[in-house]
Amino acid sequence: MNTSQVIVQYLAAAGIRHIFGYPGDPSVEFLEAARREGMTFVLGSREGTAGLMADAYGQLTGRPGVCLSTLGPGSTNLVNAVANAWLDRVPMLAISGQIERKREPYFTHQVIDHNRLFSPVSKWTAAVQPDTVGTVMRKALRIACAERPGPVHLTTAADVVGAEASDDEIRLPPMRAQRTPQIFSAGAAQADPAKQLKAARRPVILAGISAVWSGATASLVHLSETLGAPVVVAPMAKGVMPENHPYYAGTLDMACNAFVWDFLKGADLLLAVGFDAVELIKPWPLAVPTIHIDTVPNSDQIYQADVEIVGDLPGILDAIAAAAGSLGRWSASEVAAHRDRLRQLYYAGRVESRLNPSDVVDVVRGTMPRDTVVSTDVGSHKLLVGQGWTTYSPRGLLMSNGLSSMGFSLPAAIAAKTVHPDKPVVCFIGDGGLAMVQGELRVAASLKIDPIIVVFCDNSLNRIELKQMARHYPSWGTVIETTDMSLLARAMGCDGIEVDSVKALESVLAATRARDRPLLIGARIDPAQYAAQF
Repeated sequence: MNTSQVIVQYLAAAGIRHIFGYPGDPSVEFLEAARREGMTFVLGSREGTAGLMADAYGQLTGRPGVCLSTLGPGSTNLVNAVANAWLDRVPMLAISGQIERKREPYFTHQVIDHNRLFSPVSKWTAAVQPDTVGTVMRKALRIACAERPGPVHLTTAADVVGAEASDDEIRLPPMRAQRTPQIFSAGAAQADPAKQLKAARRPVILAGISAVWSGATASLVHLSETLGAPVVVAPMAKGVMPENHPYYAGTLDMACNAFVWDFLKGADLLLAVGFDAVELIKPWPLAVPTIHIDTVPNSDQIYQADVEIVGDLPGILDAIAAAAGSLGRWSASEVAAHRDRLRQLYYAGRVESRLNPSDVVDVVRGTMPRDTVVSTDVGSHKLLVGQGWTTYSPRGLLMSNGLSSMGFSLPAAIAAKTVHPDKPVVCFIGDGGLAMVQGELRVAASLKIDPIIVVFCDNSLNRIELKQMARHYPSWGTVIETTDMSLLARAMGCDGIEVDSVKALESVLAATRARDRPLLIGARIDPAQYAAQF
């Protein structure tokens, strides 16, 4: 086998069947190896959006998303997507071509030092060689999937991709760890979490993204029910606690964030289960005694925990439930009252007889099946989607929150529809985010997939405009000119329509639509609700 074939064989062995990218001269041999292996290659409109597709693939499958770029500007365009995977804790293999090895030390045209470029936003960077390719691929896959997951960047020189490989054994490393729990304590008297739970009267669980990666939903639900403890989830962990469960208590740092934080402040013991502080927007405001339960130690120290339990999350949660026993600390009616108040606050600022942002979320959720995969972009609408979209299972809502990169949701929706062709997929995006990635509409049309793309059209960069308003400044540098979404859709090979009322949106979603192309809905919203919420 040549070097490219070894790389592709490793991807196939790891269960990876999709590659997202924008190739160049050094990619030709790699593309051919992938074609012969029967891989699916999705050609993005640029490297950055192809990388965001790979990021979403990793969120959806738990396997590393693979993205491909050429050298020079191709690699620099890929950096944002790699940084997105870095801060969103998503396994990724980013592969960039490079000039031939003999010229790289001295040549300058389109030559960028990939190690220096990607090291700050990658878990590891390496150059693939014919005599090390198998070893490099084993290490790359192992590092990408190891806790915390993240991106690895590989460089493939033009004279390497087609060269005969001598290190060609295909042998996967272990991709998941099962570890015996370790307990770290600041004081021996505090080392027994079961005693702490039995002494607590208002324990609350805060669940995060590591609980999703660990497949801890069943154990999390069991622990919550055993203790009688409500569960608040971090945004990227939506669905890890089914949101129709009586003990689900809301999503952190989305709409109504002050109310959710006040709820956490009322706890007398907090169990941080797989919670990663990378999702926090502001400093940790709690002084509540906290037990850190995760696959990694609490080395960030953004929040303090005198007890840390590190290891396999389902096993730890089951052991705590068994040791603590049935406590019944919160009644289901108490949590229901909290959720009712949260729901009331969610609708604050709603304007009658207008199309409000929360109306858009409600109408789409009420129309679409439970198993719909949703992606949301960054902006004011994300905070409403993050709180208001009812999610029933993990990986049902995709977002960028660690890096919070605008333009994420449309590439993510394309990846979701590619991975799950039989599931309905909805993309929520603002008009500013769409402007960054609207070329991907043509990509989606060319793939003959049918995501529904709902654009919150308010003609502004609302999150920044609100800050200008708070300081009594005019909207300057934050206004987006109106785009005719129906014309844009047709130009990109999609169906498109604009709506400005609940009735019109309901009618569009209820109508029969084509299954071989996307539907772009421009929702002309009244943004007043944003000002009341944020």
